[in-house]
Amino acid sequence: MNILYCGDGNIADGVLISVLSLLKNTSEPLSIYLLTASIEKGSTKISALTYEYADFLDKVVKKENPENQVTLLDITNMFLNQTPEANMQTRFTPCCMLRLYSDEIAQMPDKILYLDNDVICRRDPLEFYNQNMSEYELAGILDYYGSWFFYNHPPRRDYINSGVLLLNLKKIRETGLFAKCREMCETEEMFMPDQSAINKLCKHKKICNRRYNEQRKLHNDTVFQHFTTSFRFLPWFHTVSVKPWNITGMHKTLKLHEYDDLLNQYTELKNLYNKEYAKL
Repeated sequence: MNILYCGDGNIADGVLISVLSLLKNTSEPLSIYLLTASIEKGSTKISALTYEYADFLDKVVKKENPENQVTLLDITNMFLNQTPEANMQTRFTPCCMLRLYSDEIAQMPDKILYLDNDVICRRDPLEFYNQNMSEYELAGILDYYGSWFFYNHPPRRDYINSGVLLLNLKKIRETGLFAKCREMCETEEMFMPDQSAINKLCKHKKICNRRYNEQRKLHNDTVFQHFTTSFRFLPWFHTVSVKPWNITGMHKTLKLHEYDDLLNQYTELKNLYNKEYAKL
């Protein structure tokens, strides 16, 4: 099973938890790709994931199965050669757009499952991964909130959340979908730029059951739980944004202990990494 994560050094904690959850719930060999870049956003320097981190993660996954592997790809130069200029100053990190460059990388397989770093696998995702994608560029799940406000073909709800995407890179290369998305991000400022571009330009998408990207509340059949920002109306209207590596928030705010075994394992490995390499 091919898995893709994208981002700068700040995604390291989330990726570790997400990968541990995959190891727990599937016996399939995992080929994990990390797309990263070092970018300057105004006066802020955004540093890439390190090769030391990738090496550490590779050892973690190989301990479970020697066939597992982690590959780090630093695409800083590729990003700088086609910078999403119109969206460099939005509230979203530019590194969220790195997945839009995956079709340009020769090492990338034809089929790969993209996951945000705040996604935890709860059940075996093999059925989702193995679905027939020959006619589709990608498969995703409706955005819990956005699908009620953004429409590409009204009145049909078809606005997907980009946190869990099964990508048919072979077809994406044929249709030029990501090339078109990169061009749109260069010239048109958008809210959640990469997600917006994908939704506006994708012509061949498959919409799947919410259990494959549960963005709101854990259910018995949830395969992937995605810890997005959500809205609460009581005792007052407010937003809640708790990520898996915020263990106190998982317990006190979300009242969620479902993943305590993973979080304990994550804490042990993080301490080991900090001892042997550097701060995570």
